[in-house]
Order: sequence, then structure tokens, then C-alpha cells
Amino acid sequence: MKKQHKNIRPTDPAALPGNDELLELFARESRPMRLDGLLRATGLPRRAKKELEESLADLARQGRLVRLRGGLWTRPESLKSLVGRYQALRNGGGFVTSLAAENGSPAVRVAGGRDIFIHPLQSNEAWHQDLVRVVLAPASSRSGQGRGGPNPEGRIVEILERPQKEIPVHLHSRTGRTLFCRPADSRLAVDFSVPLPEGTAVPEQGALLLVAPEERLASDLWRARLIGTYGREDDVDVQEELVKLNHEVPRDFPLSVLAEAAALPAAPGEADMAGREDLRHLPLVTIDGADARDFDDAVQVERKGKGWLLRVAIADVSHYVRPAPGKGHASLDAEALARGNSWYFPRSVEPMLPPALSNGLCSLKPQEDRLAVLAEIPFSPTGQPGKARFAPAVMRSAARLTYDQVKACLLDHDAEALARLRENPRGGDVLAMLEEAFRLYTVLREARRERGSLDFDLPEPEYTFDAEGRVLKIGFRRRHDAHRLIEEFMIAANEAVARHLRDAGLPFLYRVHPQPEPERLESLFETLAATALETMPTDKQSGKQTDGRPDAAAIQGILAAAQGTDQEFLVNRLCLRAMPQARYQPENEGHFGLASQAYCHFTSPIRRYADLLVHRALKTSLGQAVGPLPAGQKLLRVGDQLNRRERAAVDCEREMARRLGCLALRDREGERFAGVISGVTDFGLFVELADMPVEGMIRVEDLGDDWYELDSRSQCLLGQRSGLCWRLGQRLDVRLAEVHMGRLEIRLMPLELPRANRGARARRNAGGRTRSAARPERRAEQTRKKQTRNKPADAAPDRKSRTRARTGQETRTGRNGQKQNGARPKRGR
Repeated sequence: MKKQHKNIRPTDPAALPGNDELLELFARESRPMRLDGLLRATGLPRRAKKELEESLADLARQGRLVRLRGGLWTRPESLKSLVGRYQALRNGGGFVTSLAAENGSPAVRVAGGRDIFIHPLQSNEAWHQDLVRVVLAPASSRSGQGRGGPNPEGRIVEILERPQKEIPVHLHSRTGRTLFCRPADSRLAVDFSVPLPEGTAVPEQGALLLVAPEERLASDLWRARLIGTYGREDDVDVQEELVKLNHEVPRDFPLSVLAEAAALPAAPGEADMAGREDLRHLPLVTIDGADARDFDDAVQVERKGKGWLLRVAIADVSHYVRPAPGKGHASLDAEALARGNSWYFPRSVEPMLPPALSNGLCSLKPQEDRLAVLAEIPFSPTGQPGKARFAPAVMRSAARLTYDQVKACLLDHDAEALARLRENPRGGDVLAMLEEAFRLYTVLREARRERGSLDFDLPEPEYTFDAEGRVLKIGFRRRHDAHRLIEEFMIAANEAVARHLRDAGLPFLYRVHPQPEPERLESLFETLAATALETMPTDKQSGKQTDGRPDAAAIQGILAAAQGTDQEFLVNRLCLRAMPQARYQPENEGHFGLASQAYCHFTSPIRRYADLLVHRALKTSLGQAVGPLPAGQKLLRVGDQLNRRERAAVDCEREMARRLGCLALRDREGERFAGVISGVTDFGLFVELADMPVEGMIRVEDLGDDWYELDSRSQCLLGQRSGLCWRLGQRLDVRLAEVHMGRLEIRLMPLELPRANRGARARRNAGGRTRSAARPERRAEQTRKKQTRNKPADAAPDRKSRTRARTGQETRTGRNGQKQNGARPKRGR
């Protein structure tokens, strides 16, 4: 008779350990365990393996266990974790940006301050913008992870907060009075079942609705309550509402804030103007866009000997918006800080301050008395600044001018425009002043160029709408010297204030733009050399200093050399991508792009909170009481808040531009367009259209029957068999194949193939280049970075391509849709 093992238990369900017993077992072992180890530890026979695995999977669904690579199971508490905001990608998965680490800072150190990549299968049904708890995969917590390597990976184990209470959806189908809806934002991978209330008319299929999620019915289906209808999808106002909801843009002001604003006077009184310098006799003018409503800066220039005196008067917002420490309710100051800045859209604006201030009391309207802060700067004949003077003042704008009006009068010498301006009571004085202003502008611009300032004069979109709010046309907003004149004067004022506050030793926020990192410069110069820019000066071609280090100052010469050439687009894009983001911080690192030793934001306190802080610091230096100035860690936290709000506002602008681009092209499928390749990735090409600043994508499977390899140094896709080369900056003709509003995707097809690059192919075959076999998280990261560049991405790698990458195989796809599998090439050095 065979002896039974004493640990063998009956395999009936009652003998299986419960969930709590399993968790106690993991707590005792204090280590990840595989299924075989759990069978031994519990004394269960191997035939109980399936039932035990189901119990483990149930605990994983509850977030009480985590399955790791290699079949290991462990408790989330045993892994390093952090809390962050989940940013979903439209192609699945996403990233978590850390908000705070649990138990101090270990999680931040592990993640290296970088976003955590979340595989689509590890998202735990989290939605875009959810506040989540993430556990880091063990490989991601190794301290040896380099800065340039892939992002650390993690799994979402708990959803702490779901901020999306109202969600815009499309009506997809209807059964009786139950609507089946899909989110308008494709980053939400759920559908909604919406009962139609009695007496409510049935909306048309495809209509945009607003629903409130109520109950989870399945992993990808929720029951929701109908709140209301938005209207037509092609209505730009509707699209703006979607973007504002997607990015949680601040909307209505709290009642306490509106009450505080309403308590202020409609205009400054005699008590407000007492002790201020009177500038009302000077021909100060505002110059803004035609649709501007908040005028926060006015300028005036006069000749002083051989030089000039520049006066910049900025709306004195700090006189009305005071810090309110210890207040138990929202105040003007607290609300302005929470918003960070005004949020601009093509047809609307969500202001930082209530309209009573932004468009009324603080706005420098013509022929009305307003409080201002004066910056008076003398300049030499060569544009060198002297010692600046600052003072609180009262002013009266002599004219509200537009950029195009100034151009017509001073640059085009348009007789009709000149006659209209002379009708102004002080029109003659204004014209004479503007002539001196343009003389000073020319000198200042040349002086800034000589000191090494960079000038990326990138085109901006200009939209035309019909009476019903539909986009008719997207063109280019033309910048001219009237725009640059105001920019030059604002830069001069910002620098003067930064120098003054730096020397005074007061705490304030600098606007810093660090030099590009040496690694990025090395990569930039290698790529530029690979483009064979024939007009690049020989001393700049290598981009190296005498000691062999990358020379950031060489970028200015490179940009100048490329101006007017076929490579101008390519060089501007590459140089811009090498630049770090400008930011607010208490420490001065200079402003690389402007070649400025000290810079801050002072000239727009109506729409930027950073400028309001600078005004308070400036008044403190003048001996005026404005309340306590934030300093130390508090000032650092304020700077971080403003940086986040600024990036969020920029994200809104980019998404809005993508939506309007889709609307403008949705009825033009099949049409032919000229374009230029604006981005190269291993999954396709981004193409910017020549006649409008709109970007679409050519997927790699639409590039011909070949297997394309990414050459990141030359920024091109090279056909392995044909030698065809698709290069950044290359001009081509495309056909609009499809517009998908849900994915905000504009899919293009090439109309012709480029010439084969036999030389590059030969170098590659000799061992110079191999294709980068991107992991799915690297691919997702490339897509995300593309979406946050100066121009947004309109498409992402499809799920099939990501699946091929995960399984270790690459696929060639031809025009006929047939696929051929091939072995992954080895990585080159």
C-alpha cells in the first residue's frame, strides 16, 4: 500500500484556503511566490492548481494581489508605490505622473521623477485623469535605470478619485428608449448605456450628449444618466466645450470671488491715484490683436539725445488683487493662483480674473484713467540699456491700436489708414511717437541678435468661421514687424525688472530657459550634419567649441544659415526639439533662447499670475506695502503650480488645433494636398500640410511593399529592400484618406514614392545603422512626446503594430494588405 503524504488535503472546495488565508500566507512569506510554491505551502495537490489560480486572479481583480512577470504573485504592499494622475493614450495604456509618494520619498527616488508607463493590461480599468495608486514593477525600481532608458513600468492597483463626473458622448445606437453611447474622447475605453427620460425627444444618431456615469455594468460598460445635449459636432463652440471638459479647465468663478470683484470700483478714484506719477500727458498706446479685450501693456518712445527713452506702462493689477492669508473662503488672489493663467480658445476665453477686472477696471482702455506700473528704460544709440526707473503711475491710453493698423500706417504707408489715425484727437503725436518706436525697435532687434538670441518664427494658425460657428478655413497668421516691435519692448521691460529685483535680493519667480543638455546638442548636430546642409558655415557645422564640447551658441548661426533654403523647415524643427521647456523658478539660470542673463514675466499681470507676483516684489523694492512675499519652499511650490497650469493651457490649445483641423478636413476626403514631413517615427510619418498648419499621418504600412527601418540620426525611414528614403523636411504630395474625430486622426496616403537612397542603404548594410526594435512603452512614449511638441500628433501606432512588437516579430505590410513576418534585426551600436 502506497504511503500518503501527510500534507495532502482533500481537494473539495471547502478545503481550499480562503482569500484572507492566502493574503496571510503572502504576509508570512514576505516574498513573491509562484503557483507551484503556493501549492507546496498550502499542502494542496497539483489538481487544485486551477482552483487556486482562480482565487489568485480574483484577488488581483480586487487589487489585493499583483501578478508580476514570470508568474510571480505578491501583495501590492510589498512593492514600491506612488500616487499619481493617470494620463491615458488613445492607442491604449498610458502614463502616471506622480503627485506624492507614500511614506516619504522612496517612490519618487525609484521612479527618478519620470512618468510611469502603464501597459493596457495593467490599467485596472482606470480612466483618463483618474487619481490612482501605482505599484512599480521590480525591474523599474532598480537604481541603475538610466535617464535616457525606457520609462519605469507599473500597475494600477487602486483608483483613489475619479474626477470625470460628466462625460461627452456620441449616440451610437438605440434600443427602445435606451441609448448606447461612446465617449467623444477616445482615451476613455468604456461605453455607456443611457436610459432616455420620459418626455425627452430621441436625439439623432451621432449627436453629442452629456452623461453622468452612475453604475458599472461590465468591465467596459457603465450605466449613465443623461444630463443634456451639446449640439452639432461641427460647431466650434461645442468642440471648445469638449476640450474644456477633457482638461478640467476652470470655468465659473466662485460666488465669493465674484462678490469681491463686484465690491471694487468701476474706475480708479482720487484716493487710488494719490502719490502716483501722472503720465496722462504722454502719448502711450496699446497695440494688440483685433479681437483682444484685456489691454495690460502700453508703450511710448521718445528721442533722448542720440539714444531713446522707452516707457512701458503695465496695468497695476496688484493694487486691486491682494494676497489674503488666512482667509477661510476663496479670494481673488487664491482663485487667480489656482487658475495660473487665462485659457484662450478660438472663440472664447476663460480668464484668470473676473471680467469686471480683466476687461474693465484693470484693462488700459483708451481715453480712460487707469492705474499702472511704469518701467522707464534709457537706451544708447546701439541699443544698450541704461539704469531703469520704476514707479507707480496713473495713465490714459491715447489710442487702442491693432498690429495690422500699425503695419498699414508705418510700414505700408496706407493713406486711408493714416487718415483714420489722424482723426484721433492725438493722432499726430501718436504717429510721430510710432516712428521713433520703430527706429528703437530696429536697433534693439539687431542688438539682441548680436548677443545670440534665437528667433523661431513659426507659423500660427488663423481660423475663419461662418455665422453658425463652423470652421470655414484654417490659414497662417502672418507676423510682421508690428508684432515684433511690441515683443521687443516687452522683452526689454522684463529684463529690466529681473535685473532690478535680482540686485535688490528680493524673492520672485524668474522665467528661465536652460541651455540644451550636451547629449541633446550632440544628437542635434549629428542629425544636422546628416542632412547635408550645404549653406551651414564651416565653423558651425560641427557644432563644437574649441575644447570639443557642444556649443549651444552655434544654433543661432545654424538657423541663420538655413533661412530661405529648402532645409529651413527641417533645421527649425530639429533645433526647436532640442530646446528644453522654459519654466518659472526662484533660482536664476538665465534664458538661453533670449540670450538673457536675467529674465522674468512682468508685462501681463491680467492673464498670468507669475507677473502679478513680480509686480508685488517690484512694489516692495519701491517701499510700498503689498503684503508678505512668498519665499523659499512656498515660492518653489507656487512656481511648480504655475508651470503645471501653463502646460495644461498649452495642451488645450494643441487639442483644439487638432479638433479644428479634423473639422476643416472631414468633408474633403480624397482631395490632394502638398505637405512636408514634420516627424519621423518607426510607425509612420507625420506630415504638415503646406496650405494650412494642420498635421496628419502616413502609417508605415502605407509607404509601399517594403520593410522600413528608422534612422534616428538622419531622421528618415529607409526601405530595407528598395532603398526608398522618407526624410524629415521632405516635400511630398498626399491624398486625404480618412478623418476620425474620435481619435483626432487625419490619415494621409502618399501619391508618389521618393528616390531610393542607395548610399544610405549601403552604409546601413555595412553596419552603420540598424532598426531600433522599440518596445511598446517606448513606442507609446514617442507618441506622447510627439503630442506635446510644438505641433501635436494626430495618430498613434495601431494595436496590431504594438502586438507585433510584443511578440518579438516585425511585419512588413504592402499596399495589398498582405503581411510577411520576418525576424527582428539585431541592434547596432
